[in-house]
Amino acid sequence: MIRYLTAGESHGKALTVIIEGVPAGLEISINDLQAELKRRKTGYGRGGRQKIETDEIEILSGVRFGKSTGSPISIILFNKDFENWSELMAVKDKKPKGYKAITIPRPGHADYAGFIKYNLGDIRDVLERSSARETAMRVVAGAISKKILEVAKIQLTAYVYNIGGVEISRLVTDIKTIRKLSAKSECLTVDGKIEEKMKKRIDEAQRKGVSVGGKIMVVAENVPVGLGSYVQWDRKLDACLAKAIMSVQAIKGVEFGLGFESAELTGNSVHDEFCIVKGNVSRKTNNAGGIEGGMSNGQPIIIKAVMKPIPTMKTPLSSVDLKTKKTLPSFFERADVCAVPAAAVVCENVVALELASALLEKFGGDSISAFKRSLF
Repeated sequence: MIRYLTAGESHGKALTVIIEGVPAGLEISINDLQAELKRRKTGYGRGGRQKIETDEIEILSGVRFGKSTGSPISIILFNKDFENWSELMAVKDKKPKGYKAITIPRPGHADYAGFIKYNLGDIRDVLERSSARETAMRVVAGAISKKILEVAKIQLTAYVYNIGGVEISRLVTDIKTIRKLSAKSECLTVDGKIEEKMKKRIDEAQRKGVSVGGKIMVVAENVPVGLGSYVQWDRKLDACLAKAIMSVQAIKGVEFGLGFESAELTGNSVHDEFCIVKGNVSRKTNNAGGIEGGMSNGQPIIIKAVMKPIPTMKTPLSSVDLKTKKTLPSFFERADVCAVPAAAVVCENVVALELASALLEKFGGDSISAFKRSLF
């Protein structure tokens, strides 16, 4: 199984990740990891931070001569913007002269609950770690996990099908088609005409000083039967995937296959009937989204996620000063108007982590050669 930890703050000196459980002998190219980070940086509606950061990473351990050694892999990403925040984010024991703590929480952010939970006097301590900047390192970990999926011939991708209520008319689940169409899209979507409407919706939100959310689909093909298990609640594959996606900042809902639509239908319209195709067991539909009883069933895994609008907006909502108890507007700090395309990339990579972990749990192997023997 794969486990990982990230560390670092949004405007701190660096972000880091330690990944444990990667079999020895896996080919790891820093260019592949950088390519995933580049995907995360793009997207219509992103803020000025993306123009500052190059997101160049350095592998510190666990890789030698382009292959994993079986040891924990540690990777660091230095924040270019830190030079503008070096005093505010200093590790030293003295605050900058005239420094004023942030005590006005933003509705919808981790600000208030974190401030109370950790008995802090400054919301800056909350927002720096709760920021979605942290997801850069999860994308790095996911990019390594994708290399494991490649060994098992599993294909994985994600795209955006709704931004601010503007939704494509037909959902696409074929990975080859998704990749071909989304590669040309600033919104990481699969319908060029609808994309123009999405952009107009983002532009409108920017003029009003507000933000927009959206909906994301993640698709995985060629997933073998039996990843996950029904025997314990915490081994169910859909539970692990849902937890991973819900852990992504601003994600507020997850569904598999038909998802919530199932509640409006009868069982004969929901469950996927078996059939024989070219001598093999198959299904007439994939309403379950590739998972039944907490296990992959051989069909493509289809996951949908809902992202709320980002809480930080130029046109602020009403808040209170936690120190003075006065009603005031919430504060504004540089932020995206829309980060749904970036969130889609993050969701894709956290799914990769969970699928790779489930693969290794089922097929085992301390080395890639042993893993292949078990697989094939």
